[in-house]
Amino acid sequence: MVDFEPTQTQKQIIASAREFGKEVIHPAEVILDRMADPKTVYKSDLFWKVMAKAFELGFSKMALPEEYGGMGLDAQTTGMVWEELARWGPGFATTLMPGSIVAQLISFLAPTNQKLIDQFVIPFCQDNTGRHISAWCSSEPEIGSDGKNYHDLRIHHHTSAEKKDGVYIINGAKSDFPSNGGIARSFIVFACIDPSLGIKGSGTFVVPGDAKGLKRGEPLDKIGLRVLDQSAVYFDNVEISEDHLIFPCGNDYPMLHNAILTVGNLAVGYVAVGVMRAAYEYALEHSKKRVQWGKPIFEHQLIAKKLFDCYLAIESARALLWKGSWLSAKAFPGDLKTSIAAKVYATEQAIFHTAEMMEVFGAYGLSKEYPVEKYARDAKLLRIMDGTNETLLIKAASLL
Repeated sequence: MVDFEPTQTQKQIIASAREFGKEVIHPAEVILDRMADPKTVYKSDLFWKVMAKAFELGFSKMALPEEYGGMGLDAQTTGMVWEELARWGPGFATTLMPGSIVAQLISFLAPTNQKLIDQFVIPFCQDNTGRHISAWCSSEPEIGSDGKNYHDLRIHHHTSAEKKDGVYIINGAKSDFPSNGGIARSFIVFACIDPSLGIKGSGTFVVPGDAKGLKRGEPLDKIGLRVLDQSAVYFDNVEISEDHLIFPCGNDYPMLHNAILTVGNLAVGYVAVGVMRAAYEYALEHSKKRVQWGKPIFEHQLIAKKLFDCYLAIESARALLWKGSWLSAKAFPGDLKTSIAAKVYATEQAIFHTAEMMEVFGAYGLSKEYPVEKYARDAKLLRIMDGTNETLLIKAASLL
């Protein structure tokens, strides 16, 4: 039988996330969200103080193996924590999620490469400054959704990796969307080794953030998730050792890419639920205080329906995400179509219901004085994060 009772460990870490989110993340995210120039966000002491505290509490390394200093938490537990953190600060949550991608992929794909473990994984797990954050670089100016097109051999990453005298030389550019691209200490980079294989011709590389020839663009000035840095990354004759190739090109490339999608889509879905929860909880509280026509607006049936519909969406999306996480915990990486279904459903519901919760506030919902407009802006970006919903659902449908 399915058991919905959280374990004692899960209760404790969720309580810790709630306290940290409410007391530290939320007030900081509100301030940072309102900064007009996104560059000032990532230069501010406030941003890095929150990141340092998140690392100190272990929210950066939840899924990493204990043998390296991680917490070794399962997919279900980490999902619950992502929801809780996103309820208070989706920008910080989406910063932390890809922040461990280098350490995670090294520990999964290259556990015998002690050089990379010592250089990237252990320092990441030991970090209490929040600075050892990572990013992954896949999308390019001309390769977005085509990154999932494994069938047309004309399509390949234009960022190239040429092997020469025991090193790989990387050239090219990744588009404006690598999360943490402007602040990362290390990168996962998909670069084409053999263009004749199409997208499958890309290898997966670990690239240090201080590598000579690596440059970063300006952070995107976005409508939502303004605390999440997303910046272009450029490679001009960047040389890296051949042992920094942690997954070679070839027919197994879709397996790796799909595994990342399976896990990543669940994480985005949990953020969407957290965002919905935030808007719902604020709107519910407001509806019981705001009096119109002689009674709290919560007692008006149309308002009550909006609130119940949002509650229904939160519970339904969470249940689907829990199933996806259960499948991941049962056999890594889980089931791709379930993860996509959970992400698509949660993000679509988040966009609709955060807008509906703005309606509960009436004209006040449009004002930055109240928090719901921020959650509506944040929700909009989740629909295209880790793959646009349109391309994802087509991919999932092909697996039916």
